[in-house]
Amino acid sequence: MEPGEAQNPLTQLRRGVIEYCVLALLTAEELYGFDLVRRLGESEGLVTSEGTIYPLLSRMRRAGWVTTTWRESESGPPRRYYAITRSGQHALDGFTTEWQRFRDSVDGVLGTGEGHRDGAHRG
Repeated sequence: MEPGEAQNPLTQLRRGVIEYCVLALLTAEELYGFDLVRRLGESEGLVTSEGTIYPLLSRMRRAGWVTTTWRESESGPPRRYYAITRSGQHALDGFTTEWQRFRDSVDGVLGTGEGHRDGAHRG
C-alpha cells in the first residue's frame, strides 16, 4: 500500500471496479488503450493512467474477457483495439448485479438511498 492510500477509501474502491468500467465502455464499441484512459478520465473519480490501464488490459486479455486487433492509425503507429468477449460480458453482468446489491446496502447504511433522498431520513 502506498502512503496516503489508507486515508483514501476511494483508491481501493477504484481498484476494485476499474476493470468492470473498462468492460462497460467496451460494450458500446472497440477502443484502444489511450481512448480508454481518456474516457475513464472524463468520469469523476475514475481517473487512471496508461501505466495502470495497459497491465489491466493485458490481464483481461489473458482471462479471456477481451480480444485485441491491430489497426492502422492515421496519426501514428498501428493501435491495438480491445473488444469485450462473451466471457467478459458474462463477468460484467455478474458484477453489475452484485454492484447494485452492494451499492444499495451501503446507501441504506449511510442513509443515502432512494427513500432518504425525499427527506425520509430518520436522525
